[in-house]
Amino acid sequence: MADKYNLKNPAVKRILQEVKEMHSNPSDDFMSLPLEENIFEWQFAIRGPRDTEFEGGIYHGRIQLPSEYPFKPPSFMLLTPNGRFETQTKICLSISNHHPEHWQPSWSVRTALVALIAFMPTNPNGALGSLDYKKEERRTLAVKSREAPPKFGTPERQKLIDEIHEYMLSKAPPVPQPSATEASEEHPRNEEAEALVDSPNRESLPAGERIPDQEGDGILEEQEVLANPNPAGVEVSGEIQSNVSRNELPQKSDTTARVHNTKPETRVQKPDDRLFTLAAIGLVIAIVVLLLKKFIKSTEHGALFSNGS
Repeated sequence: MADKYNLKNPAVKRILQEVKEMHSNPSDDFMSLPLEENIFEWQFAIRGPRDTEFEGGIYHGRIQLPSEYPFKPPSFMLLTPNGRFETQTKICLSISNHHPEHWQPSWSVRTALVALIAFMPTNPNGALGSLDYKKEERRTLAVKSREAPPKFGTPERQKLIDEIHEYMLSKAPPVPQPSATEASEEHPRNEEAEALVDSPNRESLPAGERIPDQEGDGILEEQEVLANPNPAGVEVSGEIQSNVSRNELPQKSDTTARVHNTKPETRVQKPDDRLFTLAAIGLVIAIVVLLLKKFIKSTEHGALFSNGS
């Protein structure tokens, strides 16, 4: 592969370095390799994050590196239906070519894939190009994603996709089945969400306004052109935040009990206050003693004057 390219080119040197690292330090969570005929085009597959509805799924995609890489960012596209992002649509990330102002040359293909995995289970917040399927539908797609890799491009591309799929299939655990308790909890939630959507009293957003996106650790989900997530600092979904805030709120009975059981605190005088008080008392006593001495002296002088006369 290296014989076909100019090794003095910074982009070629960087890409070959990342290919070598991908081979020498493989991950169970992702795999990505360039085409033999074009090292600027990579095929990748990521494993669905654990403890989510994507767990066990294998999601393929395509990365296109610019000729100025690593000084300019790549573009990303998913090929496997997943229920979170549209397929064959460039993902708008803060580390993608949609926002070169956020890109850092120290980031790599590995960095982007790790961030993309972390962003999979987050709330899309209605961003353009994102999908918000139910958990059951996403689990179904996760199971289906293991059956066969997606069909895309030339025979060379397809061969590389098939090889990556076989590798990921050997590493990815089976898709876990939801428990009866978890399934029963999801149905009331779905009914409640549908009731809120159908409510005639709900407030609609004015024309042209969009739901604001949330900020994470350096990764932003953009709501502009092709929209989607922003990996690298993964934001916390609105659903998780609301659950945390509800759990942090004390129950009314607990609050009432704490109010009734609270006793007024007795103010303890600090040592500095006591010393100041003692000093003031000593000063008053000294002044009284001086006044008494002056009074006694003055009465003695009066007595002498009266005797002399």
